[in-house]
Amino acid sequence: MNKPEIAIVEPNILTCIGLKTILEKIIPMATIRIFQSFSELMDDTSDMYAHYFISAQIYVEHNAFFLPRKRRTMVLASESPQFQLSGVHILNIHQSEEKMVKDILRLHQHAHQHGYPVKEAAKMKIAEPHQELLSSREIEVLVLITKGLINKEIADKLNISLSTVITHRKNITEKLGIKSVSGLTIYAVMNGYVEADRI
Repeated sequence: MNKPEIAIVEPNILTCIGLKTILEKIIPMATIRIFQSFSELMDDTSDMYAHYFISAQIYVEHNAFFLPRKRRTMVLASESPQFQLSGVHILNIHQSEEKMVKDILRLHQHAHQHGYPVKEAAKMKIAEPHQELLSSREIEVLVLITKGLINKEIADKLNISLSTVITHRKNITEKLGIKSVSGLTIYAVMNGYVEADRI
């Protein structure tokens, strides 16, 4: 499989670097390229990207290029975009990292819902392929973690003790090598345990 390539087209270099860091966590095998202007993107092989993350200003000025690529495009906007773009994904760049991760995962899932091979999706695991898989109970706990439940709520929901939940969480983080809730959420979505729309 060729490495997917992602373009970030945004004049603010700090926004670019922050977004690139998040994308590298979500899609570790992707190549992420930063362009600070539309003309820099055009000087490159502009039509080879799996996804485009672009500033609202650049989208408006060059929508003739981005409209045919609408499914693969996410417009970077501040908290309340002054305009509504029909059928275009908008990513609020001023929200928490966890919410941004969920929005990016939704775009990724939507863009590939038709014809994104299951085998390829399975390769997008964060955990190393040689690591052992989770037990069915650990998967149940993982799913509830991604839905924002705390240990006591997970224990009540699954009818198990609090110490059992803590043990399962410890086993999950050791097996996957992932400690943060956003990292576990990414793993759960990439491996089909939860849909991005349900988190």
